[in-house]
Amino acid sequence: MRNKKIEFYKHNLSLTDKNNVRKVLDSIFLTTGEWVKEFEKKFSKYLNIKYVVTVNTCTDALELSLRYFNIGKGDEVITTPLSFIATSNVIEYCGAKPVFVDVEESTGNINADLIESKITSKTKAIMPVHLYGHMCDMKKIRKIANKYSLKIIEDAAHCIEGKRDGIRVGQYGNSSCFSFYATKNIASGEGGAIATNDKKMYEWLLKARQHGMSKNAVDRYSKKYEHYDMEFLGFKCNMTNIQASLLFNQLDNVEKFRSQKELIAKKYNKGFQKNENIKFPMVLEKTKHARHIYTIWVDPSKRDEYLHKIQNENIGVAVNFRVIHLMKYYKDKYGYKKDSFPIAEKIGDSTITIPLYPKLTEKEINYVIKSVNNVVTD
Repeated sequence: MRNKKIEFYKHNLSLTDKNNVRKVLDSIFLTTGEWVKEFEKKFSKYLNIKYVVTVNTCTDALELSLRYFNIGKGDEVITTPLSFIATSNVIEYCGAKPVFVDVEESTGNINADLIESKITSKTKAIMPVHLYGHMCDMKKIRKIANKYSLKIIEDAAHCIEGKRDGIRVGQYGNSSCFSFYATKNIASGEGGAIATNDKKMYEWLLKARQHGMSKNAVDRYSKKYEHYDMEFLGFKCNMTNIQASLLFNQLDNVEKFRSQKELIAKKYNKGFQKNENIKFPMVLEKTKHARHIYTIWVDPSKRDEYLHKIQNENIGVAVNFRVIHLMKYYKDKYGYKKDSFPIAEKIGDSTITIPLYPKLTEKEINYVIKSVNNVVTD
């Protein structure tokens, strides 16, 4: 196996997905059109949330959500330091301040028990991240949000399929934001979506993603021409028919893909359980894990050494994630130091992400388990 690289990720695009793109390429409308509208309807039905608006990235989805709720200069948004930098960057884009809360030692998710202590008169929203595909404690977070009249914007980039305590992603948030980036469970290279049950927000988002215009190109050119107006200063982050056509059929298979990844994750769990030098995040009871990625946690002082040795075995790896508050920008701006959020830092310093996708063969899975166990020793 060492002579053939086991890639960190392989997409699940089928011939049907590729043929759908061909249909778009052979049509007139490459930009936002019927494929986008039909995917939005389909995704809304899957999530059991009234409205979905697609955009170009999850980053756009998060920023638009913040801007709809008029979150800006002088405001604070509570979030986690253990995520991709986009989570806190969008708060910065709006002129607000990200206020970090440490995470649960067992899951890496934001510790809901610590949120209330960080709330001030400037706090306007909570932005939980469903890390790796494991949902946060949304019942507890919703209760806090209600108590202090705060908005909840769910960063669900990892968690399309997630469920916890009978609650699905998006059902307790004011909006939930999804990613269709190249490595996600359904992927279009780049892409994102916002789901909400708020009709006014939905109508605003449709315009906000295209400059604040009253009509998009399809509205103007597919029937009798009508002039558009610009109702407010919006953005340019609409999804194209090309992206939507890639996603349309993948959504039909998302649960099948997740089940396949669940089986691989269980094989990894079993394969690593006797290695005292390897730990991994807990999956809580009554939880449906979306299985976006699979991470192991190792001795932080040896993490990079292990990482490179696993790479030398021709296995693709990643780190999800280094903590945000110790990135240069955030350290310089806010003066964060090491041990500001010790649990998040420990996880960030110890994590290694290994391959997890449906196309992994039994032979490849066994090779990954054997290689990682051989590398991660005292």
